[in-house]
Amino acid sequence: MRHNLMIAAKKALRFGSLLFDAMNRYKPTGCALLLTLGVLVTATANAQQPQPAPKASKPAKASVQALSAPAPVLEPKAIEILKAACARLAAAHSMSFTAVISYESPSRFGPPLIYMVRDDVTLQRPDKLRVLTLGDGPASEFYYDGKTMSAFAPAENLVAVASAPPTIDGALEAAYKDAATYFPFTDVIVADPYEGISDGMTTAFYIGQSHVMGGTTTDMVAVSNNWVFEQLWIGADDKLPRMARAVFHADPVGLRHQIEFSNWQIDPVVAPDAFTSPGLASAKRISFNRPDPQLPPGIKPPKRATSSKAN
Repeated sequence: MRHNLMIAAKKALRFGSLLFDAMNRYKPTGCALLLTLGVLVTATANAQQPQPAPKASKPAKASVQALSAPAPVLEPKAIEILKAACARLAAAHSMSFTAVISYESPSRFGPPLIYMVRDDVTLQRPDKLRVLTLGDGPASEFYYDGKTMSAFAPAENLVAVASAPPTIDGALEAAYKDAATYFPFTDVIVADPYEGISDGMTTAFYIGQSHVMGGTTTDMVAVSNNWVFEQLWIGADDKLPRMARAVFHADPVGLRHQIEFSNWQIDPVVAPDAFTSPGLASAKRISFNRPDPQLPPGIKPPKRATSSKAN
């Protein structure tokens, strides 16, 4: 189940749109102008003096060799840091934290735009979860109490309610499967965080320490698996994640995704009514379904015409 959840989640975050690399498209006008003027001045000076007869040119030899991809490596120190962080998270009976998620989205002008979302998360294992979301879009609230999960839009006064499995992991998988609801911090709150991060891992290496992230000293680790390259900042003392930056291998333009973690509380006392909201009772009920359009049973989408130009 965990493997299926991670595969579905990673696919949900992949951007398939094509976009020219902003650095390749950017041409600094000032530098180009100076270069042009330099060429003109040099050409004028050379034209005033006699020029020697040109020598026969020799065939140029290739001076640049193609760089081969580095061999996969799993450094013991990096693995040790990852396991310590995952063990700290897995051992918590309850926790709360703030996650600020930023992700790039293609624009018509070339360079990507960035959007941000803030999630205030509270959970109690094995079967309680609350996510309060504010961001560059409508606010939303998600509640899971071990029996049902509710997606609430307070401004619109709409709520979608569905039966849920008896664990947080099961509820996360059902929310994605039934309603395309996915939280980028899923790896942090599942029962076994290391299972998700190590699934398909090909590379893990230690970068060094940082003293500027999260107001504490962090160990920096880079990880690559079958679908993503990720850099992690993990507290050197408390073993809690402070930031993660990811680029997905299937993304042709390498859009970046980032999560900053703060306000960590491990094993806090959580109020019994924390995993519901008074507004749910009076909100208008809607179906707990995927937002993308679904065709009626037995109807297949029309086949798109293909051509060499379209491909």
